[in-house]
Amino acid sequence: MYRNIIKSFICYTCVMGMTHSTAIANTLEDNVIRNYIDIAEAVYTDSLITARSLSDTIRALLDSPSHARLEDARNKWIIARQSYQQTEVYRFGNAVVDDWEGKVNSWPLDEGMIDYVDTTYSSIGSESNLYTANIIANTSVIIDGRRVDASEITAEFISNILHEAEGVEANVATGYHAIEFMLWGQDLNGTEAGAGNRPYTDFSIDNCSNGFCERRRQYLRSVTSLLVNDLEEMVLSWGANGAARNFVEGRGTKAGLITILTGMGSLSQGELAGERMKLGLLLGDPEEEHDCFSDNTHNAHYYNAIGIRNVYIGQYKRPDGSTIKGASISDLVMQVDHDLNDRMMTRLNASVNAVSSIVQRAEQKEAYDQMIATGNTEGNKIVQDAIDALITQAISIEMILATLDLGDVSLQGSNSLDGGEFF
Repeated sequence: MYRNIIKSFICYTCVMGMTHSTAIANTLEDNVIRNYIDIAEAVYTDSLITARSLSDTIRALLDSPSHARLEDARNKWIIARQSYQQTEVYRFGNAVVDDWEGKVNSWPLDEGMIDYVDTTYSSIGSESNLYTANIIANTSVIIDGRRVDASEITAEFISNILHEAEGVEANVATGYHAIEFMLWGQDLNGTEAGAGNRPYTDFSIDNCSNGFCERRRQYLRSVTSLLVNDLEEMVLSWGANGAARNFVEGRGTKAGLITILTGMGSLSQGELAGERMKLGLLLGDPEEEHDCFSDNTHNAHYYNAIGIRNVYIGQYKRPDGSTIKGASISDLVMQVDHDLNDRMMTRLNASVNAVSSIVQRAEQKEAYDQMIATGNTEGNKIVQDAIDALITQAISIEMILATLDLGDVSLQGSNSLDGGEFF
């Protein structure tokens, strides 16, 4: 449905020339909102472009499976994550995006529902009856007590029946992490070195490993198509008269600014510092790292932090090297409290630098799942330093909400940060 409409969004120059007629005025506040929306549309468009490139590479892998083509697909997946992780700051505070996001970035997932897993794979901690359903190996599955036909692994079956089956969030069947699992397989190394190591022959018809290669090919093809379609939907949602755009600009200037700052603060504090970092650190559990099959978690965290800073400064650097820049929250804060703006900039840069230290360690010494291992004092400290910087940054965001007189706004929290139950 979206393929013809989306063509106008699929070049960088088209996006750079985006102009949308809106009813909002030309005050600084409204220009901040307008620039925020234009950048959101651009970064989701870049996510779509990189997802299309990933899809093309996966198609080549399935056409002629080889180790080199599998590695190419893995690299394109990592590149696609760079753009997408910078979109997550637009999720929190915007109900349209938050309701949609579960289709593309839900985690962690019970990989045994999708494909074969090691014999050590356990149901401990799982809320799902489908944790070893292995839909690739089975042409039918029992969901909610009813036998369901799974003879064809279509996009419709994956999205409408399998994803979050029985109302269990861990039954993730779509999105980046389902594709990640298909490309890498399980990471069986725990907190030791090494990522997933699925062989390319898992997708070979002539030299099939681990059985059911045609069904595995169907799954990978279908789930990749779904990701592209879902991103097409979100690009349109940020375009003229789109639902995500209207949520920000259609409810008044104050509500728009609250949405912007809520996204920044909630990602910084509850989601990134809490659910994605502190929880895994407390448990010492590699299953609690965001990109767990590929060992790409350090980059996932880094581009989240970059996305938060992008929004505050009203600036976004695109994959082609061009930059979109305009009125920003920083400009607003500077008008009323220059010192607060300086503090916020210092804290934003500190959090980016702290997460950059994680990236540097991951590239030079050990992966993120090794850093969070119990007893790794040095690795734990580097992760905790980033958590502390993100929390401090969120405190400044709360101060900005108060300074701009935007009312009592609650940022997303996390039980892992406040000592609540999380086991």
